[in-house]
Amino acid sequence: MTVCCLCGHAGVTLFATVEGRRYLRCPQCRLTFLSRPQLPALDEEKRQYDLHENDPDDPGYRRFLDQLAAPLKARLASGARGLDFGCGPGPALARMMEEDGFPMRLWDPIYAADEDVLAGRYDFVTCTEVLEHLHQPEREWARFQSLVAPGGWLAVMTRFLTDDGHFPRWHYRRDPTHVCFWQPHTFHWLARRDGWQVVLLDNPVALLRRL
Repeated sequence: MTVCCLCGHAGVTLFATVEGRRYLRCPQCRLTFLSRPQLPALDEEKRQYDLHENDPDDPGYRRFLDQLAAPLKARLASGARGLDFGCGPGPALARMMEEDGFPMRLWDPIYAADEDVLAGRYDFVTCTEVLEHLHQPEREWARFQSLVAPGGWLAVMTRFLTDDGHFPRWHYRRDPTHVCFWQPHTFHWLARRDGWQVVLLDNPVALLRRL
């Protein structure tokens, strides 16, 4: 029996098969995810990530990240300390936050794998274009629970799955490293279960506050 890789529910069903890839859906949290045997290998993922051009000095990329940075900064206390979770090879968001007076730490399993960083607690955690890559989202969600201090913020950016009919043609699905697709319901369900407040859901940004 296959269980949900996020909430552990045992009733997941086949959602779609596209180009030989089997996607499952959880009826409880409504996460849609790639069948576990079809997950890409780490070296395959790294080859794909190395193709990304995430230049911290690129004005267009900074505007893209500001979709998350602007509403988050508006809610932070002066000098709040943050962690950029899954920062990638060019941590542009961390630089943007530090430019406005918010000290940042970095963590990434490939590019900044300092496990000591995960032992801390932070006023906020940012997670941009990461959730769709997670092979073990239940484990990473538990990490967010420990990383964000009470009253702190989790700020994530991922394109929400809102149109099932368009899924086979959806550009987001076609990236071979995108293996988890989140819905607004997914964030609401986790928040109710685990003591968060969903403050903002504006595709592709979600802001949650730890109660």
